Amino acid sequence: MEAWANPDIPDLPGVGRPLSLYDTATRQVRPTAPGQTARMYVCGITPYDATHLGHAFTYLTFDILQRVWRDAGHAVHYTQNVTDIDDPLLERAVALGEDWRVIADRETELFRSDMAALRVIPPHDYLGAVESIPSIVDIIIDLLDRGVVYHVESDLYFDISAASRFGEVSGYSLPTMMELFAERGGDPDRPGKRNPLDPLMWLAARPDEPAWETALGHGRPGWHIECVAIALDTLGMSFDVQGGGSDLIFPHHEMGAAHAESTTAEWPYARHYVHAGLVGYEGHKMSKSRGNLVFVSRLLAQGADPSALRVALLNNHYRHDWEWQDSDLSRADERLGRWREAARSGHTHGADDVREAIRDRLSDDLDTVAAFSILDRWSSTSHRRREGPANDGARVDEAARALLGISLLP
Repeated sequence: MEAWANPDIPDLPGVGRPLSLYDTATRQVRPTAPGQTARMYVCGITPYDATHLGHAFTYLTFDILQRVWRDAGHAVHYTQNVTDIDDPLLERAVALGEDWRVIADRETELFRSDMAALRVIPPHDYLGAVESIPSIVDIIIDLLDRGVVYHVESDLYFDISAASRFGEVSGYSLPTMMELFAERGGDPDRPGKRNPLDPLMWLAARPDEPAWETALGHGRPGWHIECVAIALDTLGMSFDVQGGGSDLIFPHHEMGAAHAESTTAEWPYARHYVHAGLVGYEGHKMSKSRGNLVFVSRLLAQGADPSALRVALLNNHYRHDWEWQDSDLSRADERLGRWREAARSGHTHGADDVREAIRDRLSDDLDTVAAFSILDRWSSTSHRRREGPANDGARVDEAARALLGISLLP
């Protein structure tokens, strides 16, 4: 599966800062410590309602993370999946009377075009669950041989009692786990399971549903094992960051860690678990069921400036839940206009200070809100300066494009 084209990213003078990030598993901000190549896996879309602003906020978060690592001198091996076979997609296909593959292809292409318009750095590996079924089957067979996967009728489940560290990623209580498991695709009440929280690994073929002929029989994979197989194939164990929205902490990332660590007998699956907050609208989290989605493609079609959209979204710290207001985009556009006026003036000072200050703020848990405040202060003083070098605004533009993905000059 192809991703999208790389945006232009200027090379900046000097070297960026080492990055510290909040780790969900340890509940603290701590340094990342990648080698020459930083490795990151971010869970991708289920392609049936791409790309709303909740999606965009998540992927912009990890775009900034990539930019900070690259600025610090690391190559980045970034993997993202597409969950191109799953119950929500099949349900949408039935509701619309369309082939699920047509919907998946259409929404995946829309997501690609939205990410390209927003100047998001594409993943090195962009893989669908369907194309990864051979690797998924190999892992399930291995775990079945070890006795940690078992049958419930013709389906296969993972025994969470085999994962000694189960619960460490989320830190959630058992009642919270049970509640979230039921809400987010689990089946705690299914008879025959050893533990209500045991997740599905392989679903035997159902009438009128897609299935693949494999060594496990005719069927399709469960959700969590798909990401594990893709991550292990492309990144290996103990990669630097496992990322996604905060609604993936449990069960998805908890189950993924349990699967991977049981498969490899190694720990940890990921060295940092990094989660973006959820975006609400009209009083609720954006969701198809509520019909309160705001789509990137529609805003762009209405003439939204991609840089202004980045400003509107990233003017919220990535770890916080927040609510989109219809006025956010116009305020961001006005703010961006002030920055651009300053960059065009040719009479500003302090480009080097601006660049280094932005580097400082982003290296401290991706503080884009503070980084934008630096541009506010810089632009607010530009009208007082009439003797600065003509290229000072261009140097600030380069820093903004490289570190924030925001263009200040044509």
